[in-house]
Amino acid sequence: MGKLDGRVVIVTGAARGQGEQEVRLFAAEGAEVVVADVLDDQGAALAKELGALYVHLDVSEESDWRSAVAAARDAHGRIDGLVNNAGILRFNSLVDTPLDEFMQVVRVNQVGCFLGIRTVAPEMGDGGTIVNTASYTGVTGMAAVGAYAATKHAILGLTRVAALELAARKIRVNAMCPGAIDTAMSNPAQLDPAADAEEASRGLDRFYRKLVPLGRIGKPEEVARLALFLSCDDSSYITGQPFVIDGGWLAGVSIV
Repeated sequence: MGKLDGRVVIVTGAARGQGEQEVRLFAAEGAEVVVADVLDDQGAALAKELGALYVHLDVSEESDWRSAVAAARDAHGRIDGLVNNAGILRFNSLVDTPLDEFMQVVRVNQVGCFLGIRTVAPEMGDGGTIVNTASYTGVTGMAAVGAYAATKHAILGLTRVAALELAARKIRVNAMCPGAIDTAMSNPAQLDPAADAEEASRGLDRFYRKLVPLGRIGKPEEVARLALFLSCDDSSYITGQPFVIDGGWLAGVSIV
C-alpha cells in the first residue's frame, strides 16, 4: 500500500528539480500525479515516463490555472492534493532591483501560490492537502534576494490564512521552507550541457560546509520526502505550519 493510494495531486514546477522529485515520489506512493509546468518538452516527457497527465501551467496566469484544474478533473474525476512548488529567484540588492524584476518574482512565487489555493481548493474534496513551497528566507533575511524573500514571507502568511479558512473542510495547508537545495536554482551548471554539474555540486558542498551544520547542500529528494509527509496521513493533525528543511542553517553559525 502506498501512502497516497487513490489520491490525485497537482504539482507545479514539476518538470525538474524539487518538483520532479516530488512527482516521482508521489507516483511511487500510489498517487495519480498531474505534472504542471511551463517547460512543456521536459514536463511532457516526465509525465509520459510515469504514465501521468501533463498540463501546461504558467502559475501567474489565472486562465492557465482554470485549464489545469479542468484537465485534472476530466482525467481523474477529482483533486485531492496540490503542491505549489513553482518559483523563481533573482539576485539583486533592494535599491538596485527594478520594479519589473520585483513584480516578476511576486507574480510567479506569491501570486502563483495564491491562485493555486484559490483555484484548486474549491474543487478539492474534504480532507485534501495543500503544500506551499516557501523558503529558509521566508523565516529570516538574506542579502541580495529581497524580492524572493518578500514573496516567501508572504507565502507563510497565505499558508496560515488558508489553513484557518479551509479547516472546516478538513483541508490541511502547510509550508515547506527549504534552505540551499541542489537544483538548477542554486546550481545553474545543471542547465549547461557543457558544464560538469556533479563537480559544481561538490563545490556547493564545500561552500555550504562552512554555513550549514550538516555540512552540505540539500538534495531535492529530501524536500520531496517532506512534501510526501505533509500530503499523506502521517501528518493528519498538522496544519498551518512552516517546516524548515535546511540542514540546520537557521539554527545559527558555529564559530568552532
